[in-house]
Amino acid sequence: MTVRTAPTHELGAARLRAVREMLDAAFGGDFSDDDWDHTLGGVHAWIEDERGVAAHGAVVLRHALHRGRSHRVGYVEGVAVREDLRRRGLGGAVMAELERVVDGAYVLGALGTSADGAALYRGRGWEVWAGRLEALGPGGIVRLAEEEGSVLLWRAAGRPLPDPADPLVFDWRDGDVM
Repeated sequence: MTVRTAPTHELGAARLRAVREMLDAAFGGDFSDDDWDHTLGGVHAWIEDERGVAAHGAVVLRHALHRGRSHRVGYVEGVAVREDLRRRGLGGAVMAELERVVDGAYVLGALGTSADGAALYRGRGWEVWAGRLEALGPGGIVRLAEEEGSVLLWRAAGRPLPDPADPLVFDWRDGDVM
């Protein structure tokens, strides 16, 4: 199966609807409107078969402050494989395209993952962020202690990762910040 890539605006209403339906099903109804909003506005990678969208992921722009500098982060969102096609390499194929996008356009990659999903990403070279996580919220900087240990980073184009001795401070967003 071929992995296709395109920015959100090129997917069209019908394909976006199909992606959303697949993500809703893949996450067992635990994919919110905020999660969907987080998935839009970047570059999508997806695979289709005769039944529709088989696998999907997206990279969106976020910013993270570290040691007084703002870094462009390619944040991975909406990664899922349709239930009938899991464990066949489709997730890895989608991730390979997303990593290519991150390598070409960002200082580093990041994603938040569940314990179930972490093995896929770690096996591809993503590293658990060992430092403190914060977000620049409406009321100032807030610690995201509950997210620590579940955010993984990608060494975009082999660049060094930030030093975990200092926090990564992500931009704020509605819903799950990470």
